[in-house]
Amino acid sequence: MRIELATEPGEAQHPNEDYASVALPASGQGGALVLLDGVTPPEEDYGCRHTVPWFTARLGGAMLELSVSHRDMTLPEVLSAAISRTADIHRNTCDLSHPRTPQATVVAARWSGVAVEYLVLSDSVLLLERADGSVHPVLDRRLDELPPAVQDRRAAVRALPRGSAERAAAGRKYARAVEALRNAEGGFFTAAADPAVAARAVSGTAAREGLRSLTALSDGAGRWTEVFHEGSWADCVALVSERGPQALIDRVRAAEAADPQGAAYPRGKARDDAAVIFVAP
Repeated sequence: MRIELATEPGEAQHPNEDYASVALPASGQGGALVLLDGVTPPEEDYGCRHTVPWFTARLGGAMLELSVSHRDMTLPEVLSAAISRTADIHRNTCDLSHPRTPQATVVAARWSGVAVEYLVLSDSVLLLERADGSVHPVLDRRLDELPPAVQDRRAAVRALPRGSAERAAAGRKYARAVEALRNAEGGFFTAAADPAVAARAVSGTAAREGLRSLTALSDGAGRWTEVFHEGSWADCVALVSERGPQALIDRVRAAEAADPQGAAYPRGKARDDAAVIFVAP
């Protein structure tokens, strides 16, 4: 079995809000991976005394432990229980009903000798590589499929000069429009304090036979394909398989540096936290 992972903050002066981990049961049969991409909160108060890295460490740790020690639980059940466990830690000190209470996107996978279970919530991705070299991306597309009026707001923001007062004002309006759709019908979903959100995840099971590798990416790493169009998902897996997860992050950093203002490749952050897990079970 081959396991490699790498993660790196987008900016050195800011803590990394991504989380990546892999566990193998003592029995030696199967394993599990968990990757979270913490949602950066606004600068104003968001109802919680804890940071996003605090939240992703606890949610990710709970998910990993439950995935390995409770194999009778499905991955949606694991996510639901982990959200509840994490919320219980700080519900007496924090306003967990705040729309920006700490939250994260989620990728999880668990494999045995016969099957691979998977779960994706929001805009991170899991890539399943088959023995014939084909790659199946497991994606939750709801964040890309927001109502046209909201997408138009986003395009208008990105058309304005970075650092301008006009862009800042338009960005605040766009952020409010997106906030109204977070964890709401017709919008998109992230793991925060409501365990019911686990039922909204994209989940399923694939046969273990014929599966060559699993690659989990936060959206900061997945932008190599989705934002910069440097290669297909199959090319992405090939790069990680041949040169390791850090090589993909390095390629992303080079693409970000070549377009520091986001003029050629519009994106929410010029540089983003990036995390990659590669497993060849």
